[in-house]
Amino acid sequence: MANYFLDNQDILFLFDHIDLQEIASLQELHAENGDADYVPQDAADAVDNYRRTLEIVGAVAAETIAPNAETVDREGNTLNDDGTVTLHPKVQENIQRMTQAELMGFTLPRKYGGLNSPNLIYTMATEVVSRADASFMNMFGLQGIAETVNAFANQEIKDEVLPRFAEGEVTGAMVLTEPDAGSDLQAVRLRAHQDEQGNWYLNGVKRFITNGCGEILLTLARSEPHISDGRGLSLFISERSEHVKVRHLEKKLGIHGSPTCELVYDNTPARLVGERQRGLITYVLALMNGARVGIATQSLGIAEAAYRLARTYAHTRHQFGRAIETIPAVAEMVTDMQVAIEAARALTYETSRVCDLENNYLRLTETCADRLEPEQLKAYKKELRALKRLNSMLTPMSKYYASEMCCRVADTTIQVLGGSGYMQDYAAERYLRDARITTIYEGTSQLQIVAAERGVTSGTFEKLVEEYEETNYQLAMLEELKQKLIGAKSELVRAIEFVKTQPTMFLDLVGRRLVDAAIVIYVGHLLLKQAVRNERKQRVARRFIESGLPELRMKCEQILARDTSAIDEYDLLAGPVPSTK
Repeated sequence: MANYFLDNQDILFLFDHIDLQEIASLQELHAENGDADYVPQDAADAVDNYRRTLEIVGAVAAETIAPNAETVDREGNTLNDDGTVTLHPKVQENIQRMTQAELMGFTLPRKYGGLNSPNLIYTMATEVVSRADASFMNMFGLQGIAETVNAFANQEIKDEVLPRFAEGEVTGAMVLTEPDAGSDLQAVRLRAHQDEQGNWYLNGVKRFITNGCGEILLTLARSEPHISDGRGLSLFISERSEHVKVRHLEKKLGIHGSPTCELVYDNTPARLVGERQRGLITYVLALMNGARVGIATQSLGIAEAAYRLARTYAHTRHQFGRAIETIPAVAEMVTDMQVAIEAARALTYETSRVCDLENNYLRLTETCADRLEPEQLKAYKKELRALKRLNSMLTPMSKYYASEMCCRVADTTIQVLGGSGYMQDYAAERYLRDARITTIYEGTSQLQIVAAERGVTSGTFEKLVEEYEETNYQLAMLEELKQKLIGAKSELVRAIEFVKTQPTMFLDLVGRRLVDAAIVIYVGHLLLKQAVRNERKQRVARRFIESGLPELRMKCEQILARDTSAIDEYDLLAGPVPSTK
């Protein structure tokens, strides 16, 4: 039988290449297991269970979710007259199958019925699901909502809500965006007020809410009407009821199986999650960081599906008496698609690994401090500070790089298929439609660049790369490639120092070039590490580095040229605003 985990050689390689036992040891240290039927005996047992779980995900994705995807995309979901949404029967089938496989509490503690899987394993599972159907990932991949409840809600809410997530009884939505508050969440206006008994109620409108018809809604609302910025926002949990209705289902370019809703809150009963005024500053930022890694992973799945279609078509399609994969231009397109996916996967999986380390050190220092030796607690806190700095760069970097890669690969797939790719006879056009949202939701590529460039220019990037530069490679080719990366870093550092002498506006203008250059260097080092254990990866690393370095030099030269005409001469170069008549 088909299996989307077992047939992906790169995921299997990374499963063995990454030190999962280190992650498992931390994940299981003082874990909340309750009276769970199964608890791993040791780290090795936990890793073995991770693999068996991923095999189950791979089977469900290939046998159920993928065959349903085309029908779901064509027919979508249904908005009812009473403001509820009926999910497509095949979407309901997908949820039921995942629930039967006990996969809907993937990262939750076992005491609530979850699997207590690390984020990295969840990332692998999410990629596999996304390859089958990107739109269904938006339901399976929203388990971060349950994680947020587990991290910040009181015990009463956790005991009530989390088992229902793990049992597949409920799905959730992160309800943030409003008509006038998209990327700028500090402008959220939906109002939260208390009655004389202290009960909270929500009133207002939210828009572009993924799975807004879910049963559990985590809503960002203004609890302090006299504070106009993010400090006046709190996070609330509420349940679907007659007091919150779906007013509109968005008509979208892609991911049709994922209902995107406009919600109207009418005195909706709600409960405060955590503390007042920390909704955006603490809770939503944590939620969005996890969601951004999720979108990077979704991007990998879409790109993998698109690449496989292109690879097969190039091999089987004959023109001019030969398979089109023998045409150099086509061969280069297919080759670079695969290399780009492996590069983005290396970055995203490494980011997920770092997330696991940060999440576990945070859990241990905040909730298990009394069970740790003083020196151990001190060491964990020091490591946590470093991981936070690193993750604040890697998370947006991964989301940006993987989503942009996804759009390129999906677009190239249509080019490989030619006219057939433009038709609905093949899934290529669906992959492109589904891919396009990945650079937009959970923060546009431009916002990811702004977030990542801080780490690139503050020294975090240089410190990270120095650790890789200390590696001595036995193979001459790998050592030569490492030296080229070291030289490229010198060029990037020169560009960074130049940017620091310019007004802040200039950093915003050239941030993309800085982040692109940093990604080439860092991913190059990741691929060199992989190449030590795999001969094919040596060629992948060489192709990625040799192709990326000329572009890196060009971007650095562009920065040093200090061309600011896009801003200084905007009205002239962009031309007048078109008439609306």
